[in-house]
Amino acid sequence: MELGLVHQLFGGARGPAGERLYEVRTCAVTGPGMIRTDADFPIGAPHGPEALAWADTVIVPASHEEDESLTPDGLPPSLARALESAGAARLASICTGAFVLAAAGLLDGRRATTHWLSTDLFARTFPSVTVDPDVLYVDEGTILTSAGEAAGVDLCLHLIRRDHGAAVAADVARRTVVPPHREGGQSQYIQRPVPVDQLTSTGAARSWAEARLHEPLTLRQLADRASMSVRTFSRRFREETGLTPMQWLTQRRVDRARELLESTDHTVDRVATETGFGTATSLRAHFAAGVGVSPAAYRTTFRGSGPPPR
Repeated sequence: MELGLVHQLFGGARGPAGERLYEVRTCAVTGPGMIRTDADFPIGAPHGPEALAWADTVIVPASHEEDESLTPDGLPPSLARALESAGAARLASICTGAFVLAAAGLLDGRRATTHWLSTDLFARTFPSVTVDPDVLYVDEGTILTSAGEAAGVDLCLHLIRRDHGAAVAADVARRTVVPPHREGGQSQYIQRPVPVDQLTSTGAARSWAEARLHEPLTLRQLADRASMSVRTFSRRFREETGLTPMQWLTQRRVDRARELLESTDHTVDRVATETGFGTATSLRAHFAAGVGVSPAAYRTTFRGSGPPPR
C-alpha cells in the first residue's frame, strides 16, 4: 500500500491542460529486479539506485521487518550510498520508512514521526531524533516523515499541495476518493474512526457546517445540529476526527480560503468574509498559522507565475 499510493497520488496529479505534473519511478538498491514482499507476490523495481541522483523527491516506503532492525550504525552500505547520491533532493518516508532516514543520520536534531506502534522503539533506537508519536506527518522542509500507511496519503497530498496548490491536490483527492486535507498535526490514532451508531455521529453536523463556513458558527449550534450536549458533542467529535470542533472549523475555513485565492480575484477582505474569518486581519493570522505564508504570497505562488517546474 505504501508503494502503491505514491504512484496513485503523484501519478494522478494533472495540470491545466491535463498534463502529468510528476514522473514517478520505482527503484531499489538491488534493482532493476524483483523485490520480495510479505504478501504472496513480489514487486518489480525497474530502476536501480542511480535514479536517486536525478530525482527531485525521494520517498522511502516501509519494509517493516528490516526497518525496525536498523540502528544508527546499521544501515546497509549500498542503501547509505544510494541515499547520499540523492544530493539536494527532498526526502520523505512513509510509516517505518522513517527508520531508514534516521539510520542514515538524516533526522538527527529534527522532529519526526512513524507508525504509533513503532514510536517507542524508534525513540529508543534514535535518541538524537525528536519523536512526535501523535501526528499524521511532520514537515521539516526538505525532510518529511509520516505515520502509518493511510497517513502516507495525507503526506503525499500535502506535498502535491505544497508544489502545485490546493486545487490540484483536491482534484487528486477526488479521483482517489480520499479526504482532500488532513493537517499533519492531527492525531494519528483516532478512537472512533467509524461511528458504531451513525445516528450519534457528528458527520451530519460537519456537513451542515461545511455549507455555512461563511457564517459565524458556534459550538452550541454544531452540538444542537447533532442533538447532543456541548460536552458530549465535543468528546464525540474528537473521537471521530482527532480534532476539536473549532480546530476542525478553522482548518476547513483555511482550506476554503486556499481555493478562493487560487480560483478567484476576490480581495483578501472578501475572502475573509466568505470563509467566516470576518476580517482580513483574522484571515491573515489563521492562514499564516496553517499554511506558513500570507494569503497574498500564497496567491502569487499559485496564480502569479504559473505552476512550479515538475
